[in-house]
Amino acid sequence: MSKVGRGKKAIIVGSGFGGLALAIRLQSAGISTTIVEARDKPGGRAYYWEKDGYTFDGGPTVITDPPCLTQLWELTGHDMAEDVTLDPVMPFYRLNWADGTNFDYSNDDENLKAEIAKLDPDDVAGYDRFLEYSAGVHDEGYVKLGTKAFLNFSSMIKAAPALAKYQAWRSVYSMVSSFVKNEKLREALSFHTLLVGGNPMKTSAIYALIHKLEKDGGVWFARGGTNRLVAGMVKHFERIGGKLILDDGVAQIETNGMHTTGVTTESGLMLEADAVATNADIMHSYRDLLGDNPRGKSGANTLARKKFSPSLFVVHFGIEGTWPGIPHHMILFGPRYKGLLDDIYTNGVLPKDFSLYLHHPTVADPSLAPEGCSTFYALAPVAHMGKLPIDWDKMGPILEKRILDEVGRRLIPDIHERIKTKFHYTPANFGTDLNAHLGSAFSLEPTLTQSAWLRTHNRDDKIDNLYFVGAGTHPGAGIPGVVGSAKATAELMIGDLT
Repeated sequence: MSKVGRGKKAIIVGSGFGGLALAIRLQSAGISTTIVEARDKPGGRAYYWEKDGYTFDGGPTVITDPPCLTQLWELTGHDMAEDVTLDPVMPFYRLNWADGTNFDYSNDDENLKAEIAKLDPDDVAGYDRFLEYSAGVHDEGYVKLGTKAFLNFSSMIKAAPALAKYQAWRSVYSMVSSFVKNEKLREALSFHTLLVGGNPMKTSAIYALIHKLEKDGGVWFARGGTNRLVAGMVKHFERIGGKLILDDGVAQIETNGMHTTGVTTESGLMLEADAVATNADIMHSYRDLLGDNPRGKSGANTLARKKFSPSLFVVHFGIEGTWPGIPHHMILFGPRYKGLLDDIYTNGVLPKDFSLYLHHPTVADPSLAPEGCSTFYALAPVAHMGKLPIDWDKMGPILEKRILDEVGRRLIPDIHERIKTKFHYTPANFGTDLNAHLGSAFSLEPTLTQSAWLRTHNRDDKIDNLYFVGAGTHPGAGIPGVVGSAKATAELMIGDLT
């Protein structure tokens, strides 16, 4: 272990993937690091439940760019395989439309082009051009900029020529549409932004990099569920000397003027530190945890004017029977694409139609359910509570039945008779369990005007030793995004503390 930070102490608020990755990096650099987590289990959004013999991951369940994770172990000469087994997922996703069309999406070039040709042979050449474009934005937006902090406007100006070259002002859907003509293929190549909270019709075309990220690195599953990846990160963090406090949330980030001195927890524990980083919701961090400091109010006021990503409605269910014909990941597109996105992102209504992400982990790991049974969840993006302030206690059971009815209609006809256990998770749960502003599932919406320097900075502008990590800061949501934010923030913290 490095000794560069020996004698320095850091506290991290929250144990999501970003917080855990940052903690490992700091502890590996010799900075004595403590994570303070409000919930009874680590992981943040990657929480999990065990119910009636079934294991249900809260998410995120799509793992890409494994090297961003393996680096965390390599910092101290360890191997991630000591603690976590990653298995490849193939196909990455099966996309299914209401008319019965299936499209198996993968990085098997021959099979993928055959799938494209089934939709429209003329789009095969257009896909090749899209892949070339995706490779370019991947190099500029992810490799070069994804782990670099943007602390001033000039840093964004330096990146502007590359962004302009790749027409970053255009949306992902618009850019995809310039390469391929088939509507189903346009949806297949643009839906990925929904996995990080972005509207394909508005999210910057830079996010087309996700296609290249998946093509090169694959899509993976942590054996035992995403919770096993969290457990492996915790095990490694504690192995190298880190400390994790559970079931005791931070009540306040303590400051002396524009300098943090540590935190006070809900139980009254006072922890001193040379630096504090927060992986908690950004609005919660400013408005609530910094409520006694003028910076808290000003930061919250700024955030209140920004656009936050939608929320999610998730139905977890365990059923009798096994389903080898249903792949690990499916996207069940509804009858509308742009209209549905408008309802979620702009109109703030709860439509009767929806598109679903269906997660079926027992097709890869039967241990997540009792013998002869299967674990699933079905996820529908919905507007956040600022746009859709409905009573989720009343609407939850209604939407749950609609979603299960649709899964039954398209995949499992007798689903209701087979269900052994089920529960749903709503935008209100995101708000109460995770202090998520407006119940947002992904923090700030990933638009061009809320990216890089225009996003919450990795180090606060006023409080000189307060840092941010996770979905609300650069580069954004998703496992590679928040782990990338941890690398950017760790570089700042290690530089400031040594």
